[in-house]
Amino acid sequence: MNMLSEVAVEKVLEKPMNIVPLKMVGKDVSVYYGDKRALYDVNLDVRENTVTALIGPSGCGKSTFLRSLNRMNDTIEGCKVTGRIALDGDDIYDPSIDVVELRARVGMVFQKPNPFPKSIYENIAYGPKIHGLARSKADFDQIVEASLQRAGLWNEVKDRLHEGGTGLSGGQQQRLCIARAIAVSPEVILMDEPCSALDPIATAKVEELIHELRANYTIVIVTHSMQQAARVSQRTAMFHLGHLVEENDTDKMFTNPDDQRTQDYIMGRFG
Repeated sequence: MNMLSEVAVEKVLEKPMNIVPLKMVGKDVSVYYGDKRALYDVNLDVRENTVTALIGPSGCGKSTFLRSLNRMNDTIEGCKVTGRIALDGDDIYDPSIDVVELRARVGMVFQKPNPFPKSIYENIAYGPKIHGLARSKADFDQIVEASLQRAGLWNEVKDRLHEGGTGLSGGQQQRLCIARAIAVSPEVILMDEPCSALDPIATAKVEELIHELRANYTIVIVTHSMQQAARVSQRTAMFHLGHLVEENDTDKMFTNPDDQRTQDYIMGRFG
């Protein structure tokens, strides 16, 4: 982590969570898949330069809520979202919002690493190219190097930039996908169980990366691992059967939750 990042992280850490600015706000968010209701009137704030972990048993709605934050649910036929989700105060479901631009501002990293079947270089350059963020080869070179540096991957791949991204190890592929998301200069990064397909060493590297990235990005992560949520996040939200049970500082959630269901889930009594 460079000195600037360390300073930025320390500035965030110095602030009590209740005065950290809000980056995204969900108000009465409900999601329907056809006739089935998957989320019930969720109210959840996402704070700037903070890692917010979404926890809860399988099928509880946490990934559904995550996908609502950059309108990935739009790609599912019959899916309907009600309520309001705002990014810097602007309703992201307003008809005037450009969804492509929204997904550049709110990037996504999926459960299974999914590099494009292209070279490492082209994986990173693809987003900046379609968004018109670079004009010359020098511009692209700079974006590719900076993105890979931020994803902690540059030293491992700098001599093989024109080899296929799918030839990397699973952990390297996931960091490549994070670098690809970073390349379009997002403000928010959504991560849907980004370590579930990785071994413990690769998981540790991605967790360290998440810690470094929050100096510059707002991160929302879905995880089934209680230990991971405790390690990487500052805020945690507990979902159960489509409802938001509670949300609070991570330390409080894991030591003194307000709701018995949270206590039972963290203790492994269900889920």
